[in-house]
Amino acid sequence: MQENKLTIRGELSLLLVIIINSLGVVLMLHSGSGISAISSVPYAFADVLPVITLGAWTEVFQVSLVLSLMLLSKRFVPVYLFSFVIGSAFSAMIDVHEMWIKQLPQSLTLDIIYFIISYIVICFGVALSNRFTTWVGLIVLVFGSIMMCFVTAITGWSYARIKIGFDVICLAITAAMTFFFLGRVDGLGFGTILAAFTMGKVIGSIGEYMDKHVKFVSFLSSRA
Repeated sequence: MQENKLTIRGELSLLLVIIINSLGVVLMLHSGSGISAISSVPYAFADVLPVITLGAWTEVFQVSLVLSLMLLSKRFVPVYLFSFVIGSAFSAMIDVHEMWIKQLPQSLTLDIIYFIISYIVICFGVALSNRFTTWVGLIVLVFGSIMMCFVTAITGWSYARIKIGFDVICLAITAAMTFFFLGRVDGLGFGTILAAFTMGKVIGSIGEYMDKHVKFVSFLSSRA
């Protein structure tokens, strides 16, 4: 029931999402298992055109998702512009995490541990970001999550189905770009494939648990 739910401030959760999602992306890449599917596209651009950092390419990708969302909705929504701020913060945190994660020791055992941690972190972070569709009247695009929720709403398909389809498209773009321009498929590994075909269901399950036990409110609203 609603009164038994744990109340969490949405602004703090949003800050947590920015920190842990970017951490998960970089840690998965460091594990050698490949980068997460949705981050594979900016990774491919950074690999093919290393004129700017992975974080900067991620911001470009985020902006393109926001613009795509506006085109899908066939209207300009001013509150979507707040997503640019979130995207900038997320991209900056990717570069911050890269600076210290690349110093972590590596071995087969450690790489497996890094992958497991990154997988869990990303699933939790994306599920958490999907809860931000209405609080404070803002629609926040975090890591492409809300775009997938929007497509889910207009098609009636499950989030897991949309997520898997979106990830497969990202992987195809990454494979094509790196193979065509570099002569090899780069950034994709067993972890990338595993995540692409399983994360949607895991994120959905975590989200369902959150909906039953947690509610998000703004600092601007009453806690009651």
